[in-house]
Amino acid sequence: MAAEASLPDRREAVFVFVRESGWADVSSPADVTFLAAGEYNENWFVRAPHGDLVLRINHGSQLGLGERQIVYEFNVLQALAQSGVTPRPHVVEPAPRGLPGGVLLMEYLPGRAFDYATDSDLAARIFARVHEVAPNPELVRQPDPVAAIADESLSLIERYPEHPLREKRTALLGLHARVLRLAEEARELFARDAQVLVNTEVNSGNFIVGEGERQGRAWLVDWEKAVLSTRCQDLGHFLVRTTTRWKTDYTFGPDERLRFLTTYLVESGLEEPLEELDAKVALMERTILLRALSWCYMAWHEYTRPGSRALRNPSTFARIEDYLRDIDGLAAAI
Repeated sequence: MAAEASLPDRREAVFVFVRESGWADVSSPADVTFLAAGEYNENWFVRAPHGDLVLRINHGSQLGLGERQIVYEFNVLQALAQSGVTPRPHVVEPAPRGLPGGVLLMEYLPGRAFDYATDSDLAARIFARVHEVAPNPELVRQPDPVAAIADESLSLIERYPEHPLREKRTALLGLHARVLRLAEEARELFARDAQVLVNTEVNSGNFIVGEGERQGRAWLVDWEKAVLSTRCQDLGHFLVRTTTRWKTDYTFGPDERLRFLTTYLVESGLEEPLEELDAKVALMERTILLRALSWCYMAWHEYTRPGSRALRNPSTFARIEDYLRDIDGLAAAI
């Protein structure tokens, strides 16, 4: 998430909604502060007598769920409440009066920004706790994750037929063809994996690291795109450089990568050989890289068309352009 998103000042509207709905005992608009926004949601801090809260406003669905998106995320958070590494949800309203999208109210988790160099063991612990939660059968399933992500990537590439970056489109279609070949190789491999609840969007901005009395703890927020799939999807997404470079300049080296995977195996209690997990995660990284570049291609079109996006982050657009300039370099691993 990024705090620099260009948004209308909704403080008064958020205050009125929270007060009139009875969701929190707020006394003035000063109890409400803009917190952060990503590409599809904005978040408002609500200071309340019985504990600070976050009001999340949804502006779109990457899963094609339409107005059901905010309820879907609420249900994911409810399923994850037992994990202790995600915010606890309180209440949801898919059609709130006076606000531009569905909303949910959840626990506010204070903390500092995530640092790949020092906090990756905490991330491994979070993934282990999340992946042991009993899967909710009502969630979107991806039993064939490479093929599913390849299909999603193709839909992103083809969303805007009038897209002016034709050479980028040709390059991405070539990468898509390579990932489809990976899908044939991976189908049976991942069919043997347990279906677990995975976040699928684990960039550094979605982690919160505790300080003071909460030192040593960390949480993962932003569960809009959670699905049931192989655990390797989260692990690969966390490690791939299109993720680590999204908000930072960090890239995992071979030793740091194996340390992270080893910590995950210890925390999760899995008896899978490190070499096997490493190979499957590497395959998912190659697939997720295609999805990241395809999303950038799609989003570039929206960012350059006035009125086509409710939420806009200047730093996100800068990174989109960086990635599109370096498609060949980034895609060398596919």
